[in-house]
Amino acid sequence: MYVVIFRASMRKALSEESMNEYTAVATQMRALAMQKYACLDFVSMTENDQELAVSYWLDEASILAWRKDPQHQQAQAQGKLEWYDDYRVEVLSLERRYDSNKASREHLGGSE
Repeated sequence: MYVVIFRASMRKALSEESMNEYTAVATQMRALAMQKYACLDFVSMTENDQELAVSYWLDEASILAWRKDPQHQQAQAQGKLEWYDDYRVEVLSLERRYDSNKASREHLGGSE
């Protein structure tokens, strides 16, 4: 399993109209990633001008296909021009995950 972490600094002087457009595009991109490219989960949050989005993927091939999607590339270009001062993307291999439910612990590879 893979995790993609997207961090961005939003432009400070965005109009309400621009923010509404951003929200609509982000919602559309999330749906596209999950429906067409088998994104397993996607969560995001914004605090002040900082955005953090974390998505989970079964394999790297799905991430690479998503990266090449024409609608996604158009949204990225719009983000660079209109919404973001800067951004960073990190792709990680998830070794293990667990939560408060002991039965849900899952080893995904590597050494324990």
